[in-house]
Amino acid sequence: MKLLLVHNRYFQPGGEEEVFGAESALLRQRGHEVVEYVEDNRSIRRLGKWDVAARTLWSSPAQRHLRLLLRRHRPDVAHFHNTFPLISPSAYYACRDDGTPVIQTLHNYRLLCAAATFFRQARVCEECLGRRFTWPGILHGCYRSSVAQSTVVTAMLWLHRLLGTWDRQVDIFIALSEFARRKFIQAGLPGKRIVVKPSFVEPDPGVGGSGGGYALFAGRLSPEKGIATLLRAWRQLPLIPLYIAGDGPLLAQAREFAASVAGRGNVRVLGRRSRRELFQLMKAARYLLFPSQCYESFPMVIAEAFACGLPVVASKLGAAAEIVEHGRTGLLVRPGDAEHLAETAGWLWSRPSTSARMGREARAEYELKFCAQRNHARLLEIYESVLGRR
Repeated sequence: MKLLLVHNRYFQPGGEEEVFGAESALLRQRGHEVVEYVEDNRSIRRLGKWDVAARTLWSSPAQRHLRLLLRRHRPDVAHFHNTFPLISPSAYYACRDDGTPVIQTLHNYRLLCAAATFFRQARVCEECLGRRFTWPGILHGCYRSSVAQSTVVTAMLWLHRLLGTWDRQVDIFIALSEFARRKFIQAGLPGKRIVVKPSFVEPDPGVGGSGGGYALFAGRLSPEKGIATLLRAWRQLPLIPLYIAGDGPLLAQAREFAASVAGRGNVRVLGRRSRRELFQLMKAARYLLFPSQCYESFPMVIAEAFACGLPVVASKLGAAAEIVEHGRTGLLVRPGDAEHLAETAGWLWSRPSTSARMGREARAEYELKFCAQRNHARLLEIYESVLGRR
């Protein structure tokens, strides 16, 4: 099968970049011909702000580039990962004019929320959910705390709702979890064209064997990830070592906290780590902490922990509550509740045999749902279903 994969890279690489690269590599390894069209947000630095705004609404340069690629390579399917901001939904129209089926993976909630997270002022926010014109996103400056930039994002969403882009130009949407699928249906996307395919972990990191010397947090250090809740919880857990791996706006706060409890010596802030280093940290941990306070569509770090045979203590919120089975592959806690997190983390720490059993179940879940083989099979099902409809 010949496939065109389309992605707009972010300034700060994250889970979407990992998924795009992993799927592209997987498809090539399995014998498919893959053509990539990638824009990079670093090029924004050489563009004027009005040019960026215009491309966010309707990117004629991206449309022209895609038309050339489509004529040159004649792909069977065009699979989009991210179009924001430099590619824009106008790219779908080039594919439709060419007769190429369009698939869009819904990595976040950008189609429904200017911030793409449903998170504002330290809480879940659904003010824009189901609105045709999502004006609260402008009022609150939800995109980068900027009214001007939020206006551009909101105008893009309104324009393409008005044009019927999501209804008419995309053959299949891929949601990463049932929770995310329900949210998109609630917002008005056609449910019969939204399928679920979780992301996957490749290469397989293998299971750790050193048996849990610390609790681990791995991810972006930002408010929606529940860092403040985690730090409040750990004030109550002086005997449990905590390693914090990641970077973000709350890195300084995490380091200040570690310094304030330096006498106990149980908190280490490691900063950003490579994926290989994170796998090594996971293999030596007792469990992963995932105290997120926003709607995650699919937290890659949970799938990575499962691949390493590591159970997860996660917020009972969003896709995390769907992926982590309470009492089997980890434990669920009330989001934003430091007392409950401390109680649960302490309980599991004191039961290493229970943690080890959950780790084995987590690994089994990875092999069943989040490995490369299963992902490839599911991708082919989706591609073939689209071609069959056409």
